[in-house]
Amino acid sequence: MDPLLEVKGLSVRFAGIPALENVSFTIEKEAIIAVIGPNGSGKTTLLKAILGLVPYEGEIRLFARPVRQVLPQVGYVPQRFAFDPSFPLTVEEFINLTCRTPEKLPVHGALDEVGMGEFKGKLIGELSGGQLQRVLLAHALLHRPRILFLDEATSGIDIEGQGDFYSTIQRLNREHGVTVLMVSHEISMVYKFTDRIICLNRDLVSHGETRSALTAEVLRKLYGENADFKAHGHEAVPQRPGAGHGERHG
Repeated sequence: MDPLLEVKGLSVRFAGIPALENVSFTIEKEAIIAVIGPNGSGKTTLLKAILGLVPYEGEIRLFARPVRQVLPQVGYVPQRFAFDPSFPLTVEEFINLTCRTPEKLPVHGALDEVGMGEFKGKLIGELSGGQLQRVLLAHALLHRPRILFLDEATSGIDIEGQGDFYSTIQRLNREHGVTVLMVSHEISMVYKFTDRIICLNRDLVSHGETRSALTAEVLRKLYGENADFKAHGHEAVPQRPGAGHGERHG
């Protein structure tokens, strides 16, 4: 069986400076995969290369085809969404205005899927950060994508909101078979909610099942000697330097 996503010898350079060097991996369908690494390690660049948004060397195939041929089967949630919060636009109006294709999941159905059905009449500018990300997730689900790409979608959300968001992603994956590839800084959430992991620091440091590939040694290669596993109850949970409640990331 062909892998859902296959990346071979991927390299990306900006003005001659390497952002990614000879990265290769495969992803099977219906998994939740996290991409982690320090700032500047190439995480967002990897997503942009897969989506064809930056030039690259190497080969990328999604559903055994060039990505540009299967973009309608792809959903994407950005790290940040710039808009005028004073503009009087409701959640339902926002989704309808930005997604005009008739063959799609009903707006109320997509909002219900992410726990935002009761907010369809609320103004976009009045939403919390976590609520806005859920609306963007609902927007990404409208076309019933087979794979979702999330670029630090929980950045700036408090720890409780992060847990709720990851739980929603896990439910979508388990109930609907949506494969999820997410860039994340939240190592403990990654450890708890994902099936597989891709560890980047311009090149591929580690790749595999989360709980076997995300070791203390790998964390130190990514984040330095201060990164380690910390005990949480009866389970050792990996942490990176500076991780803590309510932390915000750019």
